[in-house]
Order: sequence, then C-alpha cells, then structure tokens
Amino acid sequence: MRLKGQAHKFGDAVNTDYIISGRYKFRIQDPKELAKHVMEDLKPDFYKTVKSGDFLVAGSNFGCGSSREQAPIAIKGAGIQAVIAKSFARIFFRNAINLGLLLIECDTTGFKQGHRLEVDTDKGYVVNKANNKKVQITPLPGFMTRIIKDGGVVKHFKKHGGFKL
Repeated sequence: MRLKGQAHKFGDAVNTDYIISGRYKFRIQDPKELAKHVMEDLKPDFYKTVKSGDFLVAGSNFGCGSSREQAPIAIKGAGIQAVIAKSFARIFFRNAINLGLLLIECDTTGFKQGHRLEVDTDKGYVVNKANNKKVQITPLPGFMTRIIKDGGVVKHFKKHGGFKL
C-alpha cells in the first residue's frame, strides 16, 4: 500500500482513555459521532484539524490502558488512514487490526506535527517529506495486511468464508 498524508503528532503512552474518553464508550455508537471526540482530552480541537487520509503519529506504547475497541473505531471514523508509532500496546494492536485500522511501527523521532509523510508498506518505509529521510518500518505479516485491506476481520471472514491466511 502507498499512502500520503499529514502527521498529527503525540507523545509516548497515549492510552485509550486519551484516544476516546470512557464517558463516550456506551453513549455514542456511530463511528462518525465518536470521531468528533477522538483525542479531545489531549487536543480539544483535534477533530477539527484532521483531514481524511492524515496520519496519527506517536511514540512508544500507543493505545495502552483498557481494551476499549472504541479507540480504533474513533480513530478510523475521524478519517485517519494509519497510526504510526514506535510501538503499540498489544490489546490496541489486536483491536486495530481486527477493525481494519492500519498500524505502522517505526522510529517516529524525526516526525513533527504537520510533516507530510509518504508510506510504502510493500517496500517497508516511511518518507518524511520535510527532510526526505526514509525510515524503515516493521512489516506486518501478510495475513494482517489482507485483513486490513478487506476492512477488518469480520469483512475478511465474510469475503472469504473464513480466514484466508
């Protein structure tokens, strides 16, 4: 996959309560409505600054905390095409893949707010267009890439009548 977008930068240990507050967990079910509250405790105007196809960029342990699947739903609902981070909490990683949200693991140190990024998952790198530096990514296994391309594990299952690994 080849993707282009703008970086929205956050730090380390962004937990699921910061991604989407628990006060919305059961109150809002529609992903587009949920997306209006994504990251609002860290950046109250975040939803208004995101354009469809942008990237959420973070440091280590992104998505730590509770196993709230509303977190990747809200991110995806906001139009974020991928989360790029140094590392992901395991439960968030699993929920994101299951829901069809692309996660990219790499060194995000040189990425800043507003930088334009180009991702090539097939070749395994992210290019920061601010300085043309190329950063290697940790590739996802092929079956995870297929699940993401199909829109998540449920859509993948329906499309293939089971898991096609």
